[in-house]
Amino acid sequence: MVKSNGTNGHTTTWDGNAMTQTDMMEKDTVLVLDHEDNVIGSASKRTSHEFKTEQQRGILHRAFSVFLFDESTGELLLQQRASTKITFPNVWTNTCCSHPLHGMEPPEVDKPEAVANGTVVGAKYAAIRKLDHELGIPAHELPVEKFKFLTRLHYWAADTVTHGNESPWGEHEIDYVLFFCIKDKSELTIKPHPDEVDAYKWVTREGLTDMMADKKLLFSPWFRLICKKWLLNSWWKDLNATMTTDVHCDFVNIHKFDPPKEHLGGLGKAGPLFEDDAQGDASKKQGAYGKVKTHKEPIVKQLSHIDEVFAAIYFMYIKPLKSNLDSAYIKDTFDADDLAFCDEILVKVSRSFAAVIRQLPSTMLVDILIFYLVLRALDTIEDDTTSFPSQEVKIGHLLSFHKTALADPTWTMDGVGEADEKRLLQNFDKCHRVYAKLGDKSRRVITDIAQRMATGMAEFVGKDLGQGTKDISQYNRYCHFVAGLVGEGLSRLFAASGLEKPSFAGELFLSDQMGLFLQKTNIIRDYLEDYVDHRAFWPQTVWKKYAETGELGYFTKQEDPKVRVKSLECLNELVTDALELAPDCLAYMSKLQCEEIFRFCAIPQVMAISTLEKCYSNSDVFTGVVKIRKGTSCKLILSTNTLAEVHDIFYLFAQRIIAKATADRAKGVMDPSFHRSIKACDNILEMTSAGREKQQWARRMPLAVSTLLLGAAGAYSYSGAKLKIPYLREGLLLVAAGVYAFGPSAMLGSSGLKAAKTLRKNK
Repeated sequence: MVKSNGTNGHTTTWDGNAMTQTDMMEKDTVLVLDHEDNVIGSASKRTSHEFKTEQQRGILHRAFSVFLFDESTGELLLQQRASTKITFPNVWTNTCCSHPLHGMEPPEVDKPEAVANGTVVGAKYAAIRKLDHELGIPAHELPVEKFKFLTRLHYWAADTVTHGNESPWGEHEIDYVLFFCIKDKSELTIKPHPDEVDAYKWVTREGLTDMMADKKLLFSPWFRLICKKWLLNSWWKDLNATMTTDVHCDFVNIHKFDPPKEHLGGLGKAGPLFEDDAQGDASKKQGAYGKVKTHKEPIVKQLSHIDEVFAAIYFMYIKPLKSNLDSAYIKDTFDADDLAFCDEILVKVSRSFAAVIRQLPSTMLVDILIFYLVLRALDTIEDDTTSFPSQEVKIGHLLSFHKTALADPTWTMDGVGEADEKRLLQNFDKCHRVYAKLGDKSRRVITDIAQRMATGMAEFVGKDLGQGTKDISQYNRYCHFVAGLVGEGLSRLFAASGLEKPSFAGELFLSDQMGLFLQKTNIIRDYLEDYVDHRAFWPQTVWKKYAETGELGYFTKQEDPKVRVKSLECLNELVTDALELAPDCLAYMSKLQCEEIFRFCAIPQVMAISTLEKCYSNSDVFTGVVKIRKGTSCKLILSTNTLAEVHDIFYLFAQRIIAKATADRAKGVMDPSFHRSIKACDNILEMTSAGREKQQWARRMPLAVSTLLLGAAGAYSYSGAKLKIPYLREGLLLVAAGVYAFGPSAMLGSSGLKAAKTLRKNK
């Protein structure tokens, strides 16, 4: 029996043997949580486990799962839950699983600092209480200090197997995993409670695998998740290390799982909450990708932009980006099968970036392709929050990546990442064989950047980013490590190719700014995905000025008019912070001389300025992912051939942001960043005005000339001229079309950029 402090302040006694299943449902008070595992209230066991329309997955609460082992045999003690249990009866599961309760003595409520240092004595006391109640194991046989806390998982499951597709019952828990070892099972007293346990069994790891293969047996969904993710292939396999070291401990992350498919639904008709690939959904990308909706314009509205429709047709069928992968140099240098895998996986992990890489000159195309895949592999390791037994293990892999993945031709990694990112790591030896045939300069650049990026990633792995980065300085530092270094690496590879000046390798500041511009745009756009993934990057010194609750999730409550105002103010400050980098990006591009390299750099930059304009003062950022139209993307890609074209694009979108800001101001919206936003856009306008005027002149003059020619053709057709010149009208129409189509590029003259083959000839 355990003492309990009742709601009236008097001490009562919790005695499981004196209560029925219904009594415990009504009287036990569980710890209600937010998604960060903070205790925010209480609820009866019954209320928290009810699945219904107004609470699809019940109420999130704290739980524990005990795994008790016999050290002498390595066996695990399983129990079969009693048939009289209300939730998940008859299933086989781990030794004991239940809930810490409010009001217990000793206290069963653990604070965040207890989780951070791994003590969680509250959960351990709850485990001792329930092991006694369910299995009759006396408390004196279970010293609290012998329990080992490993990690937490956030899962949910409707009890549809017992109660049918519209089950009113289920679990929604953040579960604390606890291990306990005894020297020999003969030392343990076991007297199961008939209302709790129908049977118990000691099993080896191989025995459990056989049991789980038996389709006649039922297993609890949480046990199945833990077995698949950790127990069978890691924790149990290395039981001594699990119990005597912290190698498998993770006190930072809360690992998230949707249930097996048969446990979706229930009376609340709940669909996937996390869509974790634990269930094998290979269509999902890593992290929170795909877990929040993407805001798309209706097809009718997209088709109303006629210029974009024609641009899409022209780009897709008439003038797509040319691939240089089939060049003789590449075919003679690299193994066809290995290169085919690298190209195929590049398309899978980044379709848009693949086309931009393929159009690069053949002498540097593969260098950039491999550089991208190496960093994507590194990024996959960093982003995986569930596969590593501890943060220390992940950090070890990051810091040694340049010495393993880039030095060992047989190196691969399995079980990390999701879908195609996972395949990249599983087949990394193919990437290495291509990497090994690159020039010495390129390999040194790739290795150096990978090592430095990994060091930066390791610095941030241990930080709690659930509420974003600490301040602008840390925000910039993170962007430098994951994107600024990429810019530096690209500049050095450009110089190493001989297609840009050797001095280009020293453009470190502008390279860094280019990377930050792209990364900050992605971070702004991906607010909701990153928040859902509990790994956000919006700087706290910015967003806390606007969030009245002090929580980053404050901005998701868009149904509140006050929140909508504050969220847009925060968003616009961050957009402005990114816009202030644009002049440096333009300065970088002005220094390029190779037209293919220029296009490679310009395409993501014009996409970024377009995305920032789309995000500015747009509340959709807080309810999903905002993306520019595909037609807009095609039009932008077709307009990245010269610096004047790029200036024209930057001018256009800066002008649109000014128009949005001034329109809001006219409506009485007092955005704190208004003047700063206008100044940032004015700086862009000033820097790009000459290019804008040049492009406008190039567009207007051919239009005027073609219009005059069309008029002449029409006048000739309807005139009573006696002298008939054969095909004059048709000729005028043809010339008019040619002037309109090719006049702009002809009137602009030389862009100053040269094709790679021309640069090579000149050398």
